Amino acid sequence: MLDAIITILQVLIFPGVLFAIILALLYEWVERKFKARLQNRIGPLYTGWHGILQPFADIIKLWSKEDIVPAEADKTMFTIAPMLALASQLISFLIIPVVSVYALVHFEGDLALLAFLSTVYLIAAGIGGLSSNNRFSAIGAGRSIIQHVGYEIPLLFVYASAAFIAQSWSLSKIVEYQVKTGVPLIAFLGIGFGISIISLLAFIERIPFDIPEAETEIVAGWLTEFSGKKYAFFWLADDVQLLVGAGITAALFLGGPCGPVPGIPIVDEILYVIYFIIKTVIIVLILASIEASSARYKITQAVSGFWKYLTPLSILQLLIVFALRLYGVI
Repeated sequence: MLDAIITILQVLIFPGVLFAIILALLYEWVERKFKARLQNRIGPLYTGWHGILQPFADIIKLWSKEDIVPAEADKTMFTIAPMLALASQLISFLIIPVVSVYALVHFEGDLALLAFLSTVYLIAAGIGGLSSNNRFSAIGAGRSIIQHVGYEIPLLFVYASAAFIAQSWSLSKIVEYQVKTGVPLIAFLGIGFGISIISLLAFIERIPFDIPEAETEIVAGWLTEFSGKKYAFFWLADDVQLLVGAGITAALFLGGPCGPVPGIPIVDEILYVIYFIIKTVIIVLILASIEASSARYKITQAVSGFWKYLTPLSILQLLIVFALRLYGVI
């Protein structure tokens, strides 16, 4: 009984849902502040220390605003979409190691589940856009689906490369492999790391891949008709999506939350969380640097780039891994 209560608390509070939401909002502040510095702006400033509470204030403000449902929208699907988007990303976070080598939820094949959950988010975006009965929303949903098809294939090849090295499709087992060997997989998967960063930008729809939400072209894309609580759900889902993407990348290439520890249980867990935050923040800053210094691609340019460059490079990465295994390097 006690074990069940502890598990529920872990899922709901730490290192589960509440921790993910708080950390995701803090990462939004880091991203906004860093991009502002790069672009010679101030960024969030007045709400809390250096504006650190601004993302929390934004969510509270949205939550208190009127929740408008378009008259011609499919009300059921329009309501389900934001909750489905947030749920898919919160479940994904539970599969990422945070306080130890092993995630709260781990099993053989959980890496494939993470890929599926990213598709669930895409489905939620598509449902939200198409159920709005708005031409801008429909165009944005279509762009999101097309873009996803472009980056998903090379990303899956990168996942396969990491899984082949660790001989497991479990994200926790891949982290465990890096701990046992003492070598992060970025040493063998440098190309894959670059592909993952680019694919992650497309996954979270940041510049130069913010094509589905292009404000100057289609208002807010598939988000155009959302307001109030529903928009707050999508906002949170987007922030958690950034955290999840950074967490997966850190686990695959940088050893996840692992680093030097003294072997004292509670101290080790605290250090694991600190290492996790440091590694994921570094990835967030890399993403923000690219976003702050880039311009938006056309959807044709983005998809063409994914298929012409990322897909062949991801296949090359997989072949390199096969060669390294054949010659006993890994």
